[in-house]
Amino acid sequence: QVQLVESGGGLVQAGDSLRLSCAASGRTFSSYAMGWFRQAPGKEREFVASISTSGRSTYFADSVKGRFTISRDNAKNTVYLEMSSLKPEDTAVYYCAASNRGYYTQPHEYGYWGQGTQVTVSS
Repeated sequence: QVQLVESGGGLVQAGDSLRLSCAASGRTFSSYAMGWFRQAPGKEREFVASISTSGRSTYFADSVKGRFTISRDNAKNTVYLEMSSLKPEDTAVYYCAASNRGYYTQPHEYGYWGQGTQVTVSS
């Protein structure tokens, strides 16, 4: 089992950058693929990015491709989401999630979730 805690959210202006972190508890972090999802008010939770257990493989939603980067440090039990060129439509609560199945894009493939961190991008 793994517990996840996100941090790094905040209020930024369009065009700014922000880095989110997700710290995981437990000694088996490196055995989980990790994903970032987001949910805006009135909308369904949507996939943002995912990364394999080793960190060698990543996948991004088209809406963030080229602007966001996902990485992980298995020695620190932490996964990161580097966000640049932020847009108002990136405003949402961002969640990290862990999967023992693979770095998929569907929320139901992830069994563990953090509490979320708010990102607000003003125009």
